[in-house]
Amino acid sequence: MFSAIRSHMVANAARVLKKPVQFLPQRLQSKVLLEALQQVFHEALEDGDFEFLQDRWLKVEISDLNLSWMISFQDDKLIVSDGSQTEDASFSGCLNDLILIAGRKEDPDTLFFQRRLKIEGDTELGLEVKNLMDSIDLDSLPKPLTYALMQLAEFVQKGLQPQESQKQITTA
Repeated sequence: MFSAIRSHMVANAARVLKKPVQFLPQRLQSKVLLEALQQVFHEALEDGDFEFLQDRWLKVEISDLNLSWMISFQDDKLIVSDGSQTEDASFSGCLNDLILIAGRKEDPDTLFFQRRLKIEGDTELGLEVKNLMDSIDLDSLPKPLTYALMQLAEFVQKGLQPQESQKQITTA
């Protein structure tokens, strides 16, 4: 019973969240995203690992929520813009797949080859971003954030599994 509810919640999460997030002002979205990026990439920013993004624009899109942001690196800091720039590369995927990537439950390469993650534009820039994402040490994040991310990714992963395989897992 719980697995059916979880599957329903995961399958409909984007549809339920789409309207409310559209009402969030772009400025607030950008501020929250920038804070999260600075937290997650704290070490990479200190080490200068974002120089490849200097004066270039990466578009990040959550396709099923109709959300997108433009990210760049200027004056030794990340910036998030309103989207009036032209992107050099773009990453897009659905909400559930991006959660799975963030929680290390799915490999970005696998999703790319399954056409669930789209990387377009400057290939070299796209690979740099993907490699940077792969290098994130989840243990360097605050424990509550890591725990919440891992629990959410686990929830989504189990919610995406077919009902039969969930029954086999619980009876094994």
